Amino acid sequence: MRIHRMQASFGKLQGEVLELRDGLNILQAPNEAGKSTWCAFLLAMFYGIDTRERNRTGFIADKNRYAPWNGAPMGGRLDCQVDQENLTLLRATCRQNAPMREFQALYAGTQTAVLGLTGENCGETLLGVSREVYARSAFIRQSGLPITPDAGLERRVASLITSGEEGVSYSEAAKVLRDQLNRRRHNKTGRLPSLEAELAATRSLQNTQAELLRQLEEAREQAKTLEARAAELEEELAQLDRWEAHRQRQILVDAEEAAERAEKRALELRRRLEESQVPENDAIGRLRGAIVNLETVRKSTEKALMQRDEAITAKREAEAAMNGSPFAGMTPEEAEQQPLDLPPKPKFPLLAGVLFVILGLALGGAVYMAQAGGDIPLAVGCGCGLAGAGWLAAALVTRKRQARWKAQAAEVRGERNKALEVYKSLCEAAENARSEAGVKIAAADSLYVSLSTNEEAILREIRRFAPEAYDVISGDAALRGCAIRRKELAEADAAAREARLRTDVLAQQFPEVGEGTPLTPPVRGRASILAEQEKNREELIAARSKADQLSGRFHATGDPLVLESSAGRLIEQIAGIEQEYEAIELALSALETANNRLQQRFSPALGCRAEEIFAALTAGAYDSVALDRDFHVSAEPSDTGIPREAGLLSGGAADQLYLAVRLAICDLVLPEEQAAPIVLDDALSNFDDERCAAALTWLRKEAEKRQILLFTCHSREAEFFAEDPEVSVQRLTAFAELV
Repeated sequence: MRIHRMQASFGKLQGEVLELRDGLNILQAPNEAGKSTWCAFLLAMFYGIDTRERNRTGFIADKNRYAPWNGAPMGGRLDCQVDQENLTLLRATCRQNAPMREFQALYAGTQTAVLGLTGENCGETLLGVSREVYARSAFIRQSGLPITPDAGLERRVASLITSGEEGVSYSEAAKVLRDQLNRRRHNKTGRLPSLEAELAATRSLQNTQAELLRQLEEAREQAKTLEARAAELEEELAQLDRWEAHRQRQILVDAEEAAERAEKRALELRRRLEESQVPENDAIGRLRGAIVNLETVRKSTEKALMQRDEAITAKREAEAAMNGSPFAGMTPEEAEQQPLDLPPKPKFPLLAGVLFVILGLALGGAVYMAQAGGDIPLAVGCGCGLAGAGWLAAALVTRKRQARWKAQAAEVRGERNKALEVYKSLCEAAENARSEAGVKIAAADSLYVSLSTNEEAILREIRRFAPEAYDVISGDAALRGCAIRRKELAEADAAAREARLRTDVLAQQFPEVGEGTPLTPPVRGRASILAEQEKNREELIAARSKADQLSGRFHATGDPLVLESSAGRLIEQIAGIEQEYEAIELALSALETANNRLQQRFSPALGCRAEEIFAALTAGAYDSVALDRDFHVSAEPSDTGIPREAGLLSGGAADQLYLAVRLAICDLVLPEEQAAPIVLDDALSNFDDERCAAALTWLRKEAEKRQILLFTCHSREAEFFAEDPEVSVQRLTAFAELV
């Protein structure tokens, strides 16, 4: 089989194309350029995507891990040559939960489908092995170089070294037999331990039943004893009741006599009250309340009379103050109209002025005469001057007198205004006092009339049963006496009712006692009997409860006959399964013996081929390889002769040993006619240059038989085959830049 071309919509591959040639293909690309994605795509095109895988810690299912980054459906195309026929394999996704489920296999350049080739059998038909065998042989990754056991790979190897049949696997057959053994017995699980535990449980139930039956009989016997004692205590209490009844009948007789005496006394008191016409309690209470109210009215009347007298006194004082005013007998308006008592207003003394003028003229004439015919104007001037001075002096005196008169008039007017204001207030106070005195007199008269009327009405009603009551005090005393007599009657009635009630209660409590009642008291008192009875009752309840519980537990354990039958059945089943267990152990022992013999043939066949390849990869540093059916590998250095486990080798040497075993497995398990391609994903990363060159040389030779795809992140592989035209070298860095 040869792969010519791949086109993928897978993970980061977005429609990229990879062209391949026959023989050895070196595919160089940096990290994260898609090398592992191309490898996973190739495996998916042959075998499809396992949709049952789920994400878990540290693991992402392929359907999620390789979902196209651009959101397109997962799919791809692979062109290959099988048996001289060119085929085109197509896978597509129609449903999100079924990636690459749609499959087509066509003859190249046509629409003709390849008969019998489906998505489920494509890989096994074209490559000749199952997915598990191919993944553990020709599909080699750096992280997956160690070989893990697989039933398919084991069957394939076994078929090559035995009869050629692939239907039998020792691990599968041994697993089936061990599963059968485990189903019968595995530590504390399996059918045998389960049956043995069931048998032990059945035996335990039978033992429990026997113990419960014994305890049940004891509980029932104890209950019978306690029931008999309870009957004895009841009889003892009945005897005590009959004895006490005789004593209690006397108490009943005494109570009956006391009740009759109380009833007679009550009847006598009622008769006397009726004869004296003593009113009922409500009438007594009403009259006593009226007396109390009367006292309240009396106090109010006294207070009103006092206020009346005070008002009359205030009125008299106000009138006396008003009559003492200069305006007495006048109204305030009339007082305002009275003229002021003022002296006459001073006037200019005209006569005095004339006299002053005449005197001045006379003096002037005298001067003139004295001078004997002196200067006339001078005499006239002197006379006029003297006359004017006299006139002016008279005017000044008059003006001063008028000023004094005005001041006196203002003072008199102010005093009269003050007197008027006082008189007005005295008139208003006198009027208010007269009005207040009228109100107080009317109120006092009204209360006095009401007091007299009510007092007369109350005394009139009291005299109906107390003729000696002539005033309120004697009436109130009569009412108190009536209340006391009514209280005595009420107490007598209550005592009679209480005595009768006690008699009735005692009559119900103390029934008639029959003849033959013992006259002597019991040995012990009621409290002692009741205490023992209560204790006996509690013990009886506990005994019955215990018996019921034991009975329930006994029946819950099942029917004894059924348990016995079940135990016999379990014993028979255990015996049969133990025989089966021994037979399966014998078969497993025989299978292990046969496997050991096959192991002796398996290890040399695979180890010999792995030894040749490992010697070539290490340039003869190791000359022996040994492995068993579980693919535990060891190698023997040429210089020591001491085998070393793979875990003791360096990382590079261990990878070379695992690669040798892988390539040896490819030679043994991959059908030669299909020539399935070998895929290596960075499988040589840990090789040094010398051993890498040895591995490349071996792969170059192996590529003459089958196509080999070597994906690498190093450039040394491409440089190694730079001058070899038979080796295809592709650098995928351009693609890496695109993605």
